[in-house]
Amino acid sequence: MPDKRWDRLGESLVNYSLEIKPGQKLMIAMYEVETYPLALAVYKHCIKAGGFPQIQFMSEALKHQVLKYGNEEQKSWVPEIEAYGMEWADCYIALRGAFNLNECYDIPNADIAKYQKAMGIISSLRWQKTRWALVRVPNERFAQQAGVDYEKIMDMFFDACFIDWPKKYEEEMKIAKVLEKGEWIRITGNKTDLKFCVKGNEWHPSKNTGNIPDGEIEVSPYADTVDGTIFFEFPATLGGRVIHNLQLTFETGKLVKVEADDNLDYVKTVLATDEGASKIGEFAFGTNPFIDVCTTDILIDEKMGGTIHIAMGRPYDRKYTSAIHWDIIKDTRTNSKIYLDDKLIFENGKFLIP
Repeated sequence: MPDKRWDRLGESLVNYSLEIKPGQKLMIAMYEVETYPLALAVYKHCIKAGGFPQIQFMSEALKHQVLKYGNEEQKSWVPEIEAYGMEWADCYIALRGAFNLNECYDIPNADIAKYQKAMGIISSLRWQKTRWALVRVPNERFAQQAGVDYEKIMDMFFDACFIDWPKKYEEEMKIAKVLEKGEWIRITGNKTDLKFCVKGNEWHPSKNTGNIPDGEIEVSPYADTVDGTIFFEFPATLGGRVIHNLQLTFETGKLVKVEADDNLDYVKTVLATDEGASKIGEFAFGTNPFIDVCTTDILIDEKMGGTIHIAMGRPYDRKYTSAIHWDIIKDTRTNSKIYLDDKLIFENGKFLIP
């Protein structure tokens, strides 16, 4: 029997997250076949709302075919139909199923970086042209990746999605207003001492309307003020590559040192994609209380309560551009302190803001 929670989530995505109105066009990007139950629910509720849904399909295996057998032009190809879809659609939703992280094990790092850059152009169009949402849809592979059973991962996912979001937004807005009174953020902890300026910039609490499940309070730092070192305890992932023990060092906004236990050349290639790729475009606190397992999937893990993350590349405030937006998570639930100016506001996963 189909899990009834898919239908409930589909209704929420259409009517709350995207707010589909009669006559509006919705592009549903379905990644991996396991996302079909949610795709069906979203399609159904879009029709019921008076919208016009269109589905496209992609998978990591199809991407592998392009990168393994394609020529140089094909590897850096920006699909015209997919780009046109961003012009056609009023709203866009990506249902991203978990995939084998080793699918592209035999593909050179430079080729994966080319593909990521091309897909980054599509992502930029999505940001600019549509009202959008990204949903990481768990499956059996996802549970194996996280090292837990399927029931645990599904319960965690649905609980994380079905929070009272208007109430949570109101609670987090109080924290955001305090943060907006400060000028400098300083993060200290395991192999980490990093600071940057956020003066006058707006902090954005959770709404469950963009990345779903939601659970973050984010801001765009002044990229040229970033100074110091940050170490990431959790594995970083991008383009099917997994990077362990990544560490980044900045001097007055410039990335001067990159260290990692594996795939270091790939990381350096990605961060050299364009001028904006080596800048910190986002800083955020993870605030979803139901996400308590590292799944090695950024769309889920970045919301883990008590953690923080940065994003390299494109900022949400569009102060500069980049083809990439790479979120990387730091575990701040132990041995960590965060200061707003000189005041301690966060320690070991907990806000100290009244």
